[in-house]
Amino acid sequence: MNQIPFLDLATPHQELKDELTAVFHKLLSTASFIGGPVVEDFEAAFAEFCDTKHCVGVGSGTDALRFALMAVGVQSGDVVLTVPNTFIATGEAISQVDAVPEFVDVDERYSTMDPEQLRKHLAACIRDPQSGKPLSTRTGQLITAIVPVHLYGHPVDMDPILQIAEEYGLIVIEDACQAHGAEYFSTRKNRWMKAGSMGVAAAFSFYPGKNLGACGEAGAVTTNDPALAAKIRMIRDHGQSKKYYHAIEGYNGRLDTLQAGMLKVKLAHLSQWNAQRRANAARYDALLSDMSEVGLPQQADWAKSVYHLYVVRVDNREDVMAYLNGQKIGTGIHYPIPLHLQDAYRHLNYQEGDFPVSEKLAPQILSLPMYPQLTAEQQQIVVRGLRQAIALQNEKLVLVS
Repeated sequence: MNQIPFLDLATPHQELKDELTAVFHKLLSTASFIGGPVVEDFEAAFAEFCDTKHCVGVGSGTDALRFALMAVGVQSGDVVLTVPNTFIATGEAISQVDAVPEFVDVDERYSTMDPEQLRKHLAACIRDPQSGKPLSTRTGQLITAIVPVHLYGHPVDMDPILQIAEEYGLIVIEDACQAHGAEYFSTRKNRWMKAGSMGVAAAFSFYPGKNLGACGEAGAVTTNDPALAAKIRMIRDHGQSKKYYHAIEGYNGRLDTLQAGMLKVKLAHLSQWNAQRRANAARYDALLSDMSEVGLPQQADWAKSVYHLYVVRVDNREDVMAYLNGQKIGTGIHYPIPLHLQDAYRHLNYQEGDFPVSEKLAPQILSLPMYPQLTAEQQQIVVRGLRQAIALQNEKLVLVS
């Protein structure tokens, strides 16, 4: 057992034990396990939290992105642009609607989609004479959508991406699975906007380790489009327009009532938890400010990150991780292999060197413990361990030289 775990899921559940168990007992007494007012109440509350008109609860974040892509009309063979520096669920959702993921490199400062690389990618394409949409230089098929990923809790620079999407007639669906409550200052709108409120739709995951985590699998789609929300509601429930009347083929992708009830309880605490994460990130920043060997996560002026993860950059990462593990300090890697180099996407025929920024980040990134209940004393121990690990690396370099 680590002295300082990478993630502490037990403490917040113990703190909310009475509220959470009350949800469970109520459902046992009513036997309302699928749908109903509990799900609807959570959907309304989360839509309000995200500053959107609609929220549709689904079974997972992967369901959320897949159903959103289906609902906006992404067709078989279409190309959807996203980033290689993300969890595979982003690519899976694209592939599972029989579309093709195509990658655009990230900005090294924020690890999110680089608008300049997006523009260069699209500028190299020719336009389809009928639709006016770009044709992929790799497959020759229509590019129809963009999925920018708000990674580690830091939002993507959305204004230029939305502008580029408008120029090329493309749909933007946000992958907000790590960004519950993150904010972006839009100069186009002249106001702060919540992650999940800027694209045509957005996908959220409530996997237990997220800033807002369920007690199992869960997800949601947010949107301001009532017709889109209605279609996703059908897709998640076997395509039913009403019971036993199936307008389309759909999926069994509903949000469990139990999870919705748990999430509603936790949602009341999310803003405070996010504030605690920001405070912890600021403390890490201060404690690590004199360590030139450690690259700190950058927050843009136009961003308010919610620090789902606190990701630093170090050389000789595996040795540093091993030392910290020996000190019983938990760490993580998000993510060790960019998607374009994963075996699952070998058929896309990408090569090492195609996305230099993502490939540069992959062997350096190291996620330190980050959660609302992380104490200042624990952070000091983490940083002390990191200093010792770096010092040992420096000693080895001196001996070798």
